[in-house]
Amino acid sequence: MHQIIFYPVGNGDTSQIILENGKRLLFDFRHLKKAENGEIPEIDLKKRLKEELKDSKKTSFDVVAFTHGDSDHIENSTEFFELLHAKKYQGDGRIKIDELWVPAAMILDTATNDEQSAEFVIWRQEARYRLKEGKAIRVFSKPEKLKDWLKENNLTVDSRRHMITDAGQTVPSYTLDKDGVEFFCHSPFIKHVDEGDDLRNEAALIFNVRFKVGSNTFDYLASGDSKWEVLEEIIEATKYHKKMDRLEWDIYSLPHHCSYKTLSEEKGDPETIPKPLIKELLLLGKESAYVVSSSNPIRDTKEGRDQKEPPHIQTKKCYERYLKKVNGAKFLVTMEEPNEKNPEPIIFEIGSSGISRGGKVFGSGISIITSKPSPRAGVK
Repeated sequence: MHQIIFYPVGNGDTSQIILENGKRLLFDFRHLKKAENGEIPEIDLKKRLKEELKDSKKTSFDVVAFTHGDSDHIENSTEFFELLHAKKYQGDGRIKIDELWVPAAMILDTATNDEQSAEFVIWRQEARYRLKEGKAIRVFSKPEKLKDWLKENNLTVDSRRHMITDAGQTVPSYTLDKDGVEFFCHSPFIKHVDEGDDLRNEAALIFNVRFKVGSNTFDYLASGDSKWEVLEEIIEATKYHKKMDRLEWDIYSLPHHCSYKTLSEEKGDPETIPKPLIKELLLLGKESAYVVSSSNPIRDTKEGRDQKEPPHIQTKKCYERYLKKVNGAKFLVTMEEPNEKNPEPIIFEIGSSGISRGGKVFGSGISIITSKPSPRAGVK
């Protein structure tokens, strides 16, 4: 059995995959310091992750992946993890990263330190250091800009090719036979970096994560903060290469905290109308599938309908409409489960009989309140 965990961190992202073999892969990290004193309902992420690691007798994550470098995906992370490029970020109870996964844009962003958050600059230094050293890193996408950067640092693409995964490829270090999981990279495209102006959202990591338990497989679509235009490009490319099964989903982690801009340029009233290709993606949900919005509570009030920043109730209504069309299970919001005052991690268990809601993290003594297990999902 494998697990996927979504942590309640407000309008931000932190999730974890725990494999049956004990490997742990953390995706993004957002810790709010006010949560340490219980001033806000968001989880004390630092405390929670350290407790989980301690209970599982681990001192590191096998993988830490940053889908992109916006603050809601890296907030206070440089105080939590041990970084290799400078001694001041080492020791003192910091958590080790066995392998760092980043989009190429995180290495190549050329904005000055004054134009970036301090934490982004630190992670850029860390990613560059690991790539120069040729250890403990995987970079996604191989644009011309990366080739130029390697050349400037007296390196070649061939010397680092084994550490780079392009869109349309699977990560070679994880396989269905060995680990019960594989990571198929949908994005970023090379052109997102070489031609794009936005080296963050447009060039964010998006994966099809395929799990195998027994003879059954299950698909988790893990998206970054991409807008509908990038998602359409992914759908078109996937169609062209005849790999539409890589867009099917038993669990869909919504991009950008349930923003209408992931579906269309118009918010809509009373609900967002998805672009035709996005509609196709929504209809690829499997029976008993789940949609997860890593966001603040989504309220159907005048204030909720009028607000500019996500989450958007109009967009939630659209997702719920299509979830119903595919006979899906439930739309879940991280800051609403089991309630808004005391949200707890959403835990999915992936076993031979399907996907169900779990109440305990593997290798941890931590239990949470949860609803009863949902119907089977994704059995093939």
